[in-house]
Amino acid sequence: MSGKDQTKQETKPVDVRNAILWRIYVVMLMTILAAVVVLLKIGKVQYMDGEALRARADSIYIALRPVEAPRGNILAESGSLLATSLPYFQLHFDTKVVPKDTFMRYVDTLASCLARYVDNEYTIGAYRDRLKNARNAGHRYFPIRKNVGYLELEEIKKFPLFNKGGQYKSGLIIDKMSKRQYPFKMLAHRTVGYIRSYVKISQSGDTIRDVRGVPIIDTMRVGLEEAFDHILSGEETMKPMKCIGSNIWVPLTDMSEIEPRAGKDIVTTLDVNMQDITEEALLRTLKENQADHGCAIVMEVATGEIKAIANIGFNKDRSSYWETKNYAIAEAAEPGSTFKLATMMALFEHGHIKPTDMVDLNKGRIEFYDETMEDASYHGLNQTTVSKAFEISSNVGVARLANKYYNKDKASQKKYIDYLRGLQFEQSKLGFSGEGSSFIKDPDYRDWSGITIPWMAIGYESYLTPLQTLNLYNTIANNGQMMKPHIVKEIRSFGKTEQRFKPKIISRNLVDEKTVGYVKQLLESVVAGKNGTAKNIKPEHYSIAGKTGTAIINYRAYRDKGETKKYRSSFAGYFPADKPVYSCIVVITNPRVGFYGGRVAAPVFKEIADKCYSKIIDVHNAINDSARVYKGDKMPNLQVGFKSDFETLIAGLGMPYKDASTTRWSVSRIENDTLALLTRNIKDQDKIIPNVVGMGLRDALYLLENRKIRVKVRGSGKVKSQSIKPGRSVNEAHTIELVLG
Repeated sequence: MSGKDQTKQETKPVDVRNAILWRIYVVMLMTILAAVVVLLKIGKVQYMDGEALRARADSIYIALRPVEAPRGNILAESGSLLATSLPYFQLHFDTKVVPKDTFMRYVDTLASCLARYVDNEYTIGAYRDRLKNARNAGHRYFPIRKNVGYLELEEIKKFPLFNKGGQYKSGLIIDKMSKRQYPFKMLAHRTVGYIRSYVKISQSGDTIRDVRGVPIIDTMRVGLEEAFDHILSGEETMKPMKCIGSNIWVPLTDMSEIEPRAGKDIVTTLDVNMQDITEEALLRTLKENQADHGCAIVMEVATGEIKAIANIGFNKDRSSYWETKNYAIAEAAEPGSTFKLATMMALFEHGHIKPTDMVDLNKGRIEFYDETMEDASYHGLNQTTVSKAFEISSNVGVARLANKYYNKDKASQKKYIDYLRGLQFEQSKLGFSGEGSSFIKDPDYRDWSGITIPWMAIGYESYLTPLQTLNLYNTIANNGQMMKPHIVKEIRSFGKTEQRFKPKIISRNLVDEKTVGYVKQLLESVVAGKNGTAKNIKPEHYSIAGKTGTAIINYRAYRDKGETKKYRSSFAGYFPADKPVYSCIVVITNPRVGFYGGRVAAPVFKEIADKCYSKIIDVHNAINDSARVYKGDKMPNLQVGFKSDFETLIAGLGMPYKDASTTRWSVSRIENDTLALLTRNIKDQDKIIPNVVGMGLRDALYLLENRKIRVKVRGSGKVKSQSIKPGRSVNEAHTIELVLG
């Protein structure tokens, strides 16, 4: 081998080794450079961007969040909805989910659909620009539409892009929610209650926030919504969600797929018709008398079921009336003269007096120590019966009796107080939060004095809610058996009754039978008596028993500071007096036009009683009672109709009548105590306008429309007049107007 070839062989391994070393150096250098870049990046993240990134991490995280269950319904006794929850959806768009090429392919048609069918505030071009800008900005929660119904949601799901299926393919974020609705608006609004969300505020007035600075939202519930919240609310479900902003939570799956266990329904004892009657009568009186507020309750005597409970008062700016507070169960106040019933019960029960005993009214004015007591109006009576004193609501008479028998010593005082407390007023509560408590003063109280018994006897220095007062009257109507007032009768789940609340007896014999008889007599005399304080509401066809009340609200301020008197007018009682079905109380606070209970509250009671009485079928005499004598003014005089219809009605009523009609049509006429049917000549297919005055609408339409005449109707009842006189040709008239009344 030559020297030249040997040199080449020695050089070649050296070159290979150098190449390998060079590559190693390059890789090492790149690794070192990469490590330096990483270290620099870590340093930047740690020290320069750390605070901002930590704040962002705090605001974007995944957690299990509760999904509220559909809330149960609140129903009236008839099944009518008083409160219900309607589902709705909030729609947003995650613009980063859809690939860019897919987004650009469909953005025009999506913008067209949104502009035309979802929000016409923007043009198609404007909507397209908004979508593009949102994607360029990385918007993950772009608002599409609020308060979307289910059917509308199903249509929106068919839009381009949104029809790709699922939140993580289409970007459509669906938040399922529910909205509480009250179909009857103000009807029993405060009793049914409501749900309101609000931001929690500290005692210093600052907004309370969580660890991330997000305001804490709390919920307020009142009425049945609160009392039965554990039944209505159902069982919520936990759902993984991502927080992407200030209290903005995005579901990780379709929220519409979540089905928490729905709340159960509650069926109340409320009668929608009676509730409407009660509220309408109360509202009218509040307006007429310019009162601050008032309440009325109707209770079924035998069961204690609340059939209607109305609470109406001025709103905050005193511009209109609304159901603002549940005065019927929350406002414990001095009841006034309606409390005289309890005093008389004590006197009868302890055997001190009888209704026929005499009492000196001293012409309606008397002094107890340094206090002067007067009757509400001058009567000039001295000696009169206990019954008469109660009938005219004499403060002096009742106070003198109580002072005589219960103010002799501490033992007699305690006997009276123990009896009042034994009436179990506290047992009348419905179980709502915020219910007022009764207060009966004790002889050991610091402000007890010699005038306490006289004033307590006529309804002062004690406190009762209207419901507690009503239940005392209901007990008398129920012959001494006290029932537990209640307003919920069933709990249902998907229409099936799961629990039924039966009437509960507080005491079977709270009041002695003899005492019940005495006080019933007194209560009836208040309405039926010649001088009764509620004689103005005496009904014609049935009887009412009850007691008026007129209390001075600001008695101390009026006496000591000379303030203008403010009154609380009330009437409590039951009807029909002989066979009580319903008890009722009406309380009107601070009326400015009138103030006597008999003039302000009693007429409301009368209107409620009149309309409710018409619903009580069992107490009405059968109209076909053969022994019934029909007066002339009660018989159908000058009514026109088919003779066969008259005969059917007369046969059902068992009325005597004389048939003097020779045609299909008849007119009725009263002759002494007999109804006579006379001939009315009307041809069914004549060419002239018939006389339809006195007919029912059905008969009038039959005759006129068979003559090809168009009929317009105003009013209701029988035909009082017709716009085209009888006898004219039907060819001269195309339309006739009938006035009914």
